[in-house]
Amino acid sequence: MDHCSILLVDDNPHDVELTLLALDADEGAEVKVTSSGREALDYLQGQSGPAEQPGLILLDLNMPQMNGLEVLDALRAGEQTRNIPVVVLTTSSEARDRQASYAHGANDYVVKALDLDKFREALARVRRRWLSSGGSGASGDLTGLKGLA
Repeated sequence: MDHCSILLVDDNPHDVELTLLALDADEGAEVKVTSSGREALDYLQGQSGPAEQPGLILLDLNMPQMNGLEVLDALRAGEQTRNIPVVVLTTSSEARDRQASYAHGANDYVVKALDLDKFREALARVRRRWLSSGGSGASGDLTGLKGLA
C-alpha cells in the first residue's frame, strides 16, 4: 500500500474487524492496521517501509506495552506526526479517559458502539470531519450520538 488515508491502531482482532466493517460502509477508505502503539510509530517513522502520513489515525486507548496515551504523546512530539488528526476509538466511556485523551492531544474521542449501524454513522462523521476538511476540524465531540462519544 503506497498511502493510507486511515491508520487504525488496535490490538483486539475483534475490534479491528468491527471497525473495518464499519469503515467499509464508506467507500474509498484506505486503511492500514497496526496491532500496537510501537508498530504504529514504526510505520509512521518509516521503519516498516516508507514513512507514510495518513490523513487520520484511529487509536485504541487500552493496549499492552504502549497505551494510547503514550502513543499520543509520541505523535504530538514528532515533527512529522504532530498535525495528524487522532481520534481515540475505545470501549471506555469514563470521563477521566476522555479528559486524559484530550490533554494528551487527541482531536476527538469515540466510544466503540455495539450497534454496527450507530458505529458506522459515528465513523462516517469522523471521516467527514477529519478527512474531508483536510484535518482542520475542531476538537470535541463529533459523533452527535449519545453513548458513542
